[in-house]
Amino acid sequence: MIKNEAERLRMGERIAALRKSLGMTQTELAERTGLQRSHIVRLEQGRYGATIDVLSAIADALGYQIDFIDK
Repeated sequence: MIKNEAERLRMGERIAALRKSLGMTQTELAERTGLQRSHIVRLEQGRYGATIDVLSAIADALGYQIDFIDK
């Protein structure tokens, strides 16, 4: 359980850092992803994990892509 909590926090911190580096607010990220701002807040705080669909929407809104499978 502790590992999952640490991973959620790391993921949330990374999302927040990328968002801030683009000068984007949580509200703007929420609007671009179709998520509620409160959901973005909880993700960035590591309180919620994210599905691949949510991560993909966030990555797209931030100008990134999820690519972790290498042939």
